[in-house]
Amino acid sequence: MRAVICRELGLEHTGVEEVSAPPLHAGGVRIAVQAAGVSFANLLVIEGKHQNKWNPPFTPGTEVAGIVTECGRAVTLFKPGDRVVAGVRTGGYAEEVVAPESTVFHLPYSVDFDAAVQFPTIYATAYAALKWRASIQSNEVLLVLGAGGGSGLAAIEIGKQLGARVIAIAGSAEKLEAALAHGADLAINYREQPFKDAVLAATDGRGADVIFDPVGGETFDASLRCIAPDGRIIPMGFASGGIPQIPANLVLVKNITVIGIYWGYYMGWARQLPPPGTDAKVRQAFAEMLAWTAEGKLRPRTSKTFTLDEFREALAMLSGREVIGRVVLHNRK
Repeated sequence: MRAVICRELGLEHTGVEEVSAPPLHAGGVRIAVQAAGVSFANLLVIEGKHQNKWNPPFTPGTEVAGIVTECGRAVTLFKPGDRVVAGVRTGGYAEEVVAPESTVFHLPYSVDFDAAVQFPTIYATAYAALKWRASIQSNEVLLVLGAGGGSGLAAIEIGKQLGARVIAIAGSAEKLEAALAHGADLAINYREQPFKDAVLAATDGRGADVIFDPVGGETFDASLRCIAPDGRIIPMGFASGGIPQIPANLVLVKNITVIGIYWGYYMGWARQLPPPGTDAKVRQAFAEMLAWTAEGKLRPRTSKTFTLDEFREALAMLSGREVIGRVVLHNRK
């Protein structure tokens, strides 16, 4: 099969090669990959700058959608021919991947493969962060930073499904339009005005109850100045490159909660395994999100598609930080 192989850390040492298909284990599901999600985290892994590190050689990619071609002897939920979406620790940039049954999910025919690849990490993280960890309530104010990217748009849509009033922050007219089109109640251009002031003005001085931050850096610092008492802030990514330091005095005097979220923990990818019952909880979350998608309530946005051979162009597009939604790789020559 063909796959992207990182022979040494660095994009210059990474290319498409003919390699042996991954072996099938008892609990594995072999998938003919039709689409693979491309993320900034993938680039960081290739460069050895991500917190999850892999020793070369390896194939990057953590989100795939496709068709089951073979199942291990212990697999009970799937059969060849099933349309599925799956999260994998690595190996997504390939024509085939073998995923453990626990991280594979049935894909309705009403959800296409390009949309599906946003669920294993992007939508799942937003769902777990807002519903499980922050316990966002109907009519609470949700502030979404980096609102034009895949993570931001997912948080807007999930937040609206949970009944929140959503304020979106982005840096261009196109991204603000996308945020509004995906359900934001108010969109603010941080390049034109300090968003802290705009958020306080929009909430009668109270601030946001929940803040979803995939950006980090100075943006995180500003968001701490417009969070409501008893508010919850979720630092779930650092796209700006800066990992913020949280002043404990602000946490104390504003009576706020800082919430961590690593979706890989629920998928069984962390050093410590999640508690019993997590598999069923995760499967229920995917069923709900995909049902919302089939009903048109979630609308994952694909910015552009590339072939497997064009993976460098796909990653370069992400590096430019102008992507609205998600970039997807297709397996065709």
